[in-house]
This record gives sequence, structure tokens and C-alpha cells, in this order.
Amino acid sequence: MERPDREAVRGGSLDFLRFLASLLIVVYHYGAESPLRIERFHPVFARGFLATDFFLMLSGYVLGRAYGASILSGRVGPGKFWVRRAARVWPGHLVVLALLAVLVLILNTLGTDAHKPSRFAWDQLPAQAFLVHAWGVPSDGWNLPSWSLSALIVCYAVFPFLWRAVGKVRHAWLLPIAAAAVVGVFEVIARKVFGHALPDLQFQYGVVRALPLFVLGLCLARAVDMRWPSETVAKILLWGGVALLVITQAFDRYALPDPWWFDTPSLLAIAAIVLGAGRLPVKRPQQWIEEGAKLSFALFITHIFVGVIYWSAVHKLIDTVPIGIGWQWLMWLAGFPLAYGAAWAFHKYVDQPIQDRLQPLLRK
Repeated sequence: MERPDREAVRGGSLDFLRFLASLLIVVYHYGAESPLRIERFHPVFARGFLATDFFLMLSGYVLGRAYGASILSGRVGPGKFWVRRAARVWPGHLVVLALLAVLVLILNTLGTDAHKPSRFAWDQLPAQAFLVHAWGVPSDGWNLPSWSLSALIVCYAVFPFLWRAVGKVRHAWLLPIAAAAVVGVFEVIARKVFGHALPDLQFQYGVVRALPLFVLGLCLARAVDMRWPSETVAKILLWGGVALLVITQAFDRYALPDPWWFDTPSLLAIAAIVLGAGRLPVKRPQQWIEEGAKLSFALFITHIFVGVIYWSAVHKLIDTVPIGIGWQWLMWLAGFPLAYGAAWAFHKYVDQPIQDRLQPLLRK
């Protein structure tokens, strides 16, 4: 695998935000298994789509910063770039999906259905294996979060062409404006064609949701490449974005006249955070933040598999033995270190060794 054009310093604010967003996604998916629905405590726990928006935006940003110059110089062509990115996500995805299929098969053979068995329809498995289930192909079960990987496969295919287009822009301030226009166009398409706001689209239309956020991220990356904005303004954007995001979460999205009134400031806040954090140099990198961020992909693709095992056992135990509400909360909380432990093991003993074997082949 070719080295990125510049080695970004890890262990900074973007890595921390990536780690935090991955945790929020797990909280969102595991929230349904808690003794009480955790969104009762605060509606933010029902807003996993914000963390997903951040990941999709950050994907465009990171690729732009890492590989933009190679694309513009011609050292990496569109085909080679797509193969390398696909090779990064597909093997790990297939391993987890295969493990999940074996697990469900074993549970069914033993006469114990997997937790929520309606999510594991065998006829939906091929679409997920080929990562086409965000291209208009319905497949909402199995490893549910993988719809975003399916959407990103398309984003990878168009990234070289998009980057060349934004590379022609000479005024950095035009880039976020152009990206906002793209997001607006896709919002109109989502509403007119599919009848939903972008964050509410069905997973099978994930490409429609992911592409404008990916474009926004790469536009921000190009702006940072052009040393825009200044570091002083970047600090204002970072902390202003954090404040705006916190304030926005106090509102009930569905009580507003239109979800747009919630979605727009939230997305603006996330974009400001990415731009501000990305523009500022990392002065004191932290190893634990870097390692946490490295685990985010493994956590993303494995936590559903871990959840099927753990929550199936927990719900069976609760149905069999009287367990107090306090112990039920402790059992729920125990799911998170289990998820992170499994992600660490998968990263160290499965995903990283696979990538180490693939890298020499991808350099050819």
C-alpha cells in the first residue's frame, strides 16, 4: 500500500473525536438492550446518526489530506486507489459477516434463535457480503452498520475525480460554500424522491446520504491544504462548533416544525469541528487517543457480532433467573468493555495481519 502524501500526526483532537463517535455509535446500538430505553434520560442517545455523519465526513477529510497530492500528481490512479481502499474495508467485513453467519447457524441448530432473529434473514446475506446493500438493495439485518461501508465503496470510486475538481478551486472559502450547496441538493433529492430527510433515509439508500457528507469532508480537507482558515479562526470554529452541537442537542428534533431546523445546525457544528480540529497542529499527541482511534474501525464492524452473543445470553439469563434492576444495569454496562476487548483482539489478531499480508501485493 502506498504511503500517504503526508504523515498526519496522530493522537490529537480528530483522533479523540473519532474515538468518541465510535463509542456513541455503540451506545446507540446497545441502548435498545438496556433495562430502560436510555433515550429517556436524554434524546442525544437516540441520535446515533450524528456520529455516523461525523464518520462519513471524516472519511472524505482524511482521504483528501492523506492521498490528495498522489491523486493530483498521477502517482495513484482511480482504479488503483479504489482497489486499495476496498482492500482496506472488505476483508475485515467479510470475516465478521462469516463469523456472524456461523454463530446464527449454530444458535438455530441448537434450537436457540439468535436475539431478534428477524434481523438474520439468509436471503439478505449476499447483498451484505458484496457490499451493495446501500445501493438500493434492501438488506437491513445482519451486520447492520455495514451499510456505511457499502456507501463508502461508491465514495472511494468517485474520490479521485472529486478531488481533481476541488483541486481547481483557487479560493478556499468557496469550498465549504460549494459543499453546503451539494448537501442542500441531496437533501432536496432525499425529500422529493424518497420522502425523508437525509438522516432518516432507509439504509438501502445509504449512498444518497453518504456522498454529500463525504464531499463536504474532502472540501474541508482541500481548504486546510490551502492553509485556510487561520489557526486563530480554527480555534473559534472548533470550540464554537462544540458549543453549537451541545446547544442543539437540547432541542427535540421531532417537536420542531421540520427536522431541518435540528439537522442543519448540527451538521454545521460537526463541519466546524472537523475543519477547526483538522487545521490546528497536534502539539501534544497522546498515545491512548491514537490507539483508541485505531480501534474505531474494528469496533464499528465487530460490536454487532459481540452484541448477538452477549445480549442473547443476558436476555436468556434474565428470562430464567430473577435479577434486580441494578444488576441488569451492571450487565448492560459490561457490554461496552466486552465490545472494546473484542475489537482490540480483532484488530490485533485478524484485521492487522490481513492488511500486513495484503500490503506487499498492493504495492505491485
